[in-house]
Amino acid sequence: MNEQIIKEIFNILTQRKISSEKKSYTSNLIKNPEFLAKKIGEESSELIIDFIQNNKEGAIKESADLIYHVLVIWVSLGINPEEIWKELSSRKLISGIEEKKNRGVK
Repeated sequence: MNEQIIKEIFNILTQRKISSEKKSYTSNLIKNPEFLAKKIGEESSELIIDFIQNNKEGAIKESADLIYHVLVIWVSLGINPEEIWKELSSRKLISGIEEKKNRGVK
């Protein structure tokens, strides 16, 4: 994933946060967390379906939709992308099994 495009989109979404929810879909999502949560579930499900069906083009589009909605969550919670990069970086030398064990995930 291109870190720069994520930062650019994040900055645009941050600006849209203060827009009228009638004029900005992003603002509407932020002001309606239940709706945002529903959209995350919807986009996740659509991505899973495209994955299972081996639909590369669909998976690309649904991945973009899911990433957009995740970015909206970051904006809503005041999470800077750098915080995510830091967390990912801290995990890069740890196996997934070990990382989950350290978090108490089964």
